[in-house]
Amino acid sequence: MTITKSTENAVLTLELEGRLDTNTAPELEKEISTDLTDDVQTLILDLKELEYISSAGLRVLLAAQKKMNKQGNMVIKNVNDMIMDVFQVTGFVDILTIE
Repeated sequence: MTITKSTENAVLTLELEGRLDTNTAPELEKEISTDLTDDVQTLILDLKELEYISSAGLRVLLAAQKKMNKQGNMVIKNVNDMIMDVFQVTGFVDILTIE
């Protein structure tokens, strides 16, 4: 998985490309914990190039959402149909803000 990050004002954007699974979830978790400082008010996850997400990836998204609930908001953008199906089946559509 490739993670491209950018920060502008109090917005951290992470673009994910590839597969978010058991092997790559720790990498995303590390990036989020390192870059998600207290001054970040919005976390944007751009999933346009994400091909697959496993339960390990969902766990990382849930942890990020819980942290952002305390300090701002999290938005997930550009979700493809396959990953949207996963979000719907798992109930994540009710937990996450998806645009």
